[in-house]
Amino acid sequence: MTPGNNGASTPEDDDPFGYLYADGQANGAQPPSGGYGYPNSVNRVRAVGTRQYGQPQQQAVHGQVPQQQGAYGQPSAHYAAPETLPGGAPTTQTAMPSGGHGGGRGGRGPNTKGLLIGAVAVVAAVVIGIGVAMVGGDKDKGESDNAGGTVPTQSEEPTPSASASKSGAAEAELPEIDAKALRLSPGVTTASDFKGAKADGGVYVTGFNQVGAKVTWTVNGIDEKGTYRLYVRYGIPGVDANATLLVNGEAESRPVNMKNFGGTPKGDWEKGWQETWSNVNLTKGTNTIELACNEGNQCDAVLDQLWLTTEQGS
Repeated sequence: MTPGNNGASTPEDDDPFGYLYADGQANGAQPPSGGYGYPNSVNRVRAVGTRQYGQPQQQAVHGQVPQQQGAYGQPSAHYAAPETLPGGAPTTQTAMPSGGHGGGRGGRGPNTKGLLIGAVAVVAAVVIGIGVAMVGGDKDKGESDNAGGTVPTQSEEPTPSASASKSGAAEAELPEIDAKALRLSPGVTTASDFKGAKADGGVYVTGFNQVGAKVTWTVNGIDEKGTYRLYVRYGIPGVDANATLLVNGEAESRPVNMKNFGGTPKGDWEKGWQETWSNVNLTKGTNTIELACNEGNQCDAVLDQLWLTTEQGS
């Protein structure tokens, strides 16, 4: 061989399109007819379907003959199935179960459980969306109603209800009486010798400190039957006192307590003015309330005013 020409069959001369060029034609390249364009080139191209699988190739690469795998579905010449060998795997095939999904054809059918779960999820999402929309609609409606002025805002003062006004008016109209308007038993009189009485003219009831003494208040205008609170304003000379309470002729179990709650000095009438209260059960219409000095009472006191409230005591 000479430099520049190593022969027509070397790999670098295997140009399938060498016959298209002048130098290729000069070297004897011809159109392909089963091989490359150069003479004696390596035949690497075969027509479709002519290759024989399962046969060893005749071309040696580095002195070794590679093995070819068998054709698809055909046994390889170099492969022996395990069942053909001594002690190999059993040749009996196990049939696929016919039950379950897939209509008894051995394979699994469509995943209907997954489809059902997906459908339920979609329905649930739709229902939740509808519920949210309805709640939002109700909220918007409520806000629009409030905007119409039916509910007072923070800057508006709500109008007192009729029942509240009536209750306040009824409490304000409950009867009260001064000492000089009370009906007095014999030996009981009125006076204004020392100051501090709130009754008209500073008049108070005196002479109550004797057994049998009694003052009576005829109460008119009670609209409802129930429990009321009777307040008594009294004066003591720094000592405790009490009196029997009678409502509609019946004596209460607990006397009116006219104790020295303020701890006023003994003998000082002007500093001894105080208040006390007792619960009384009244009927609708007219009632009589009496304070009496009976046996066992300590009646060294003078009486100033009496009044009723709807407050409930213990």
